[in-house]
Amino acid sequence: MPGLIGKKIGMTSIFTEEGKNVPCTILEVGPCKVTQIKTKDNDGYDAVQLGYAQQVESRVSKALKGHFKKANTTPLKKLVEFELDDELKLGDELNVDMFMEGDFVTVVGTSKGKGFQGVVKRYNFRGVGDATHGQHNRMRAPGSIGAASYPARVFKGMRMAGQMGNARVKVENLQVLKVLKDKNIIVIKGAVPGPKNSYITIEK
Repeated sequence: MPGLIGKKIGMTSIFTEEGKNVPCTILEVGPCKVTQIKTKDNDGYDAVQLGYAQQVESRVSKALKGHFKKANTTPLKKLVEFELDDELKLGDELNVDMFMEGDFVTVVGTSKGKGFQGVVKRYNFRGVGDATHGQHNRMRAPGSIGAASYPARVFKGMRMAGQMGNARVKVENLQVLKVLKDKNIIVIKGAVPGPKNSYITIEK
């Protein structure tokens, strides 16, 4: 069964029947349109392409206009491929009906970008603890990063300063607390990667 494309609305908390205050994320999910069905014969693999969020027609290329016209739908902003479901046909609409309260889902999003960061922020290095004894500029430095003339290089994966965040993050086993079908909203227990209004995909 394919998943759905949605948008992160924000975070809040709700009280359970036992009186516990549970942090949760509100997602606007769907409605999604089937914009393409890929097959091994035509594309080399089986998949279903879904589209989400209306797009202004003037911002869409002629090629994409034709693509959406084939599916008998208006231009859409976000296109994502999922595993093929044989029951789906071109132009079908999917919404939150496929999720029930109590379901466990997988959510994929893009984490917030933190820019170029040093090792203390990026990997929780402690830095130099003793500020006396001549440590005037080594407080947040990474220290030694390798050997000398052999191997004469830095190994891949070495924890160093660099871009932090802005990466694809998958979070599994998040529980659906509420489904508001009339508003296409799902309330999920816990946190979901990404800032407000960022696109996410959700599947069982």
